[in-house]
Amino acid sequence: MDDLSNIGVVKDILSRHGFTFSKALGQNFLVNPTVCPKIAEMGGAAPGVGVIEIGTGIGVLTNELCKRADKVVAVEIDDRLAPVLEETLAEYDNFKLITADVMKVDLASLIEEEFKDLDVVVCANLPYYITSPVIMLLLESRLRIKSVTVMVQKEAGTRLLAKVGSRDMGAVTVATNYFSKPKLLFNVSRGSFMPSPNVDSCVIRFDIREQTPEGVTDEAFFFKTVRAAFSQRRKTLANSVSSAMGLDKAIVNNAIEESSLPPSCRPESLTMEQLALFTEALKRLTL
Repeated sequence: MDDLSNIGVVKDILSRHGFTFSKALGQNFLVNPTVCPKIAEMGGAAPGVGVIEIGTGIGVLTNELCKRADKVVAVEIDDRLAPVLEETLAEYDNFKLITADVMKVDLASLIEEEFKDLDVVVCANLPYYITSPVIMLLLESRLRIKSVTVMVQKEAGTRLLAKVGSRDMGAVTVATNYFSKPKLLFNVSRGSFMPSPNVDSCVIRFDIREQTPEGVTDEAFFFKTVRAAFSQRRKTLANSVSSAMGLDKAIVNNAIEESSLPPSCRPESLTMEQLALFTEALKRLTL
């Protein structure tokens, strides 16, 4: 069905199925006809590729993905959309719907069962409240995927796209750069959605790194330390880490000194290499 960007058609479909938007699920459906073809193309949907879509809406993006990819498996939490999608995607035999919370799905098993020898990419239009958890799940799970393309609110995008060592960075910045190479694809205005949200959005692609940065021997401890470092914005590294991890400040200062970092450095000023050096030093001193 190619007219899913027509607001009149969308309203008619939703009305016939008795569907109302859920604020709790952050539902805003795309109705700009130019956006989804770009996401599908730039997100890697193509012959020889399988796509995991997270959050279908009424199937506007799904429609474009099914046109291009060998197979599309969508994970949608709202079971009310199942009969809607049966109608809007009826022409495609390469589509499968899984009604579930993506945070509870065994994605590794899904990939092996559904995509076999296909290259795999992920596309998602994520509500603000679940943006970081979903992205981190996809990256930390080390799934057999080439990339993750997501539409997020611009505010979240600023943090996700921040450079390591810049003022806008946070713990999620470190994580996304550790596992992937984030790239802004394009911006999307708030008027592209129904109902229209109060903010603009952007589309980001995370190209998965074949090798993560060197210098980290214990990823769990590394990310625990990184989260502690950014738990109190704009405080020094020593104050944030000692407070959040319950460590004697002298130990943290010793780790800073061993890493050749300035005594009063702040976490947002550190590079990935410096963060790795610091966490390795801290680990040695707290064993």
